[in-house]
Amino acid sequence: MSSTTVNTVEMIPKKETLRLRNTYIGKNISLFFKKNPLKIIKGKGQYMYDEEGNQYLDCINNVAHVGHSHPHVTRAGCEQMSLLSTNCRYLHDNIVLYAKRLTATFPNKLSVCYFVNSGSEANDLAIRLARAYTKHEDVITIESAYHGHLTTTMDISPYKFEKMNNTKKKDWVHVAPLPCSYRGKYTTDSYNESEIGELYAQDVQKILNNVHNNGRNVAAFIIESMVSCGGQVVLPSGYLRNRKRLRYVRQAGGVCIADEVQVGFGRVGSSMWAYQLQGNDVVPDIVTLGKPIGNGYPVAAVVTTPEIADAFAALGVDYFNTYGGNPVSMAIANAVLDVIEDENLMENATKIGSYLLTSLEALKRKFKIIGDIRGKGMFIGIDLIKDANKTPAIEEAAYILSRLKDEKIIMSTDGKYDNVLKFKPPMVFDLENAKHLVSTLETIFREVDCDDWINNSVSSHGSSGGDSLDGSLD
Repeated sequence: MSSTTVNTVEMIPKKETLRLRNTYIGKNISLFFKKNPLKIIKGKGQYMYDEEGNQYLDCINNVAHVGHSHPHVTRAGCEQMSLLSTNCRYLHDNIVLYAKRLTATFPNKLSVCYFVNSGSEANDLAIRLARAYTKHEDVITIESAYHGHLTTTMDISPYKFEKMNNTKKKDWVHVAPLPCSYRGKYTTDSYNESEIGELYAQDVQKILNNVHNNGRNVAAFIIESMVSCGGQVVLPSGYLRNRKRLRYVRQAGGVCIADEVQVGFGRVGSSMWAYQLQGNDVVPDIVTLGKPIGNGYPVAAVVTTPEIADAFAALGVDYFNTYGGNPVSMAIANAVLDVIEDENLMENATKIGSYLLTSLEALKRKFKIIGDIRGKGMFIGIDLIKDANKTPAIEEAAYILSRLKDEKIIMSTDGKYDNVLKFKPPMVFDLENAKHLVSTLETIFREVDCDDWINNSVSSHGSSGGDSLDGSLD
């Protein structure tokens, strides 16, 4: 890829930036590429630029949903900022017009909005809504789930709490198996694809029964509509079918929360919301939205039913969020919807996703390191393995990330073992970008296919090519 000159104010040297970061920023606020982190100073479309003007193809930034620094989005924010930025305790057109436009993309029953600042806040509020409505406390989550960095959302995020020192699962949290048909409890090695969703759903039913048998009650079942941090997992067909699974939760007195923070706003291509992949009869009670909604500006939302909203209001205390729903946030969010529609980004996601899935499947037939290709639209995972037993190719994945960086492509890994290459780029990612990515991956996979690759390559690139952090950025 080409380089470009980046106009900037005078900058301090990269080495000094790193020193200052190590001095003044918390040690566990991690960086991609620990050995030689990138200093990124500009973004445009699907590209990012470092301090030397080098251009990198961004394959993972699902926050910049419609492209870095999109002019329409930027202009909308600047114009509103020049007029007014205040809280939503005053009447303002932006919040109500956006809420009307947003809820029009959902089934009729999902018609009430709350606006917050991040996906973590959205999921925390969703739990509060569920508890207010059901009068219950317990929550069912799934293995490897990530729902945010607040105290409550960390408690329901096995992806985080299972790795934390001196931390145990809370008694009110119940963890269902990750519904992955490749690397989960039920896989296509032993079951038909049509059976797998039913088997995983039965495990949720068993948890409901156990909760009741222990004298407790469930407030909510929360699940990402496609599981990002767990390894880019697409839910098996039938897992959430309304006539069965969601009904189980509701009959048990709980509500169903769909976390669309990472996968919503048309990323799957065929529908606006990823939960819709499960069928038209699947309608959650609460939906949480985050990252893509503001294209990098801090705004998020909870969409729910009038009945749940009324129960929350009946608690007798106002809900107030200083920045949630402010006029600038709403102007930007509205502009993001404009771009999704005007630039046909859902259609683009379908086109590019189909090309990549087909091309990556062809690579899978060439290289034994590729165990599974899964995804939909611009949400794709490449599960890397060492052998026929699906041993995670952790070191190889780190090497591949580092080599991609050499080739000016930014990717990351996720999953329980950090062996799944994840693809969640800005939605303006085009066919030329996709062809370049596939071609580069083929070259690197060929390197890794050599028996002595680890001796010749990992020593020079390091055993850790990057950090699996994109999933936990709010």
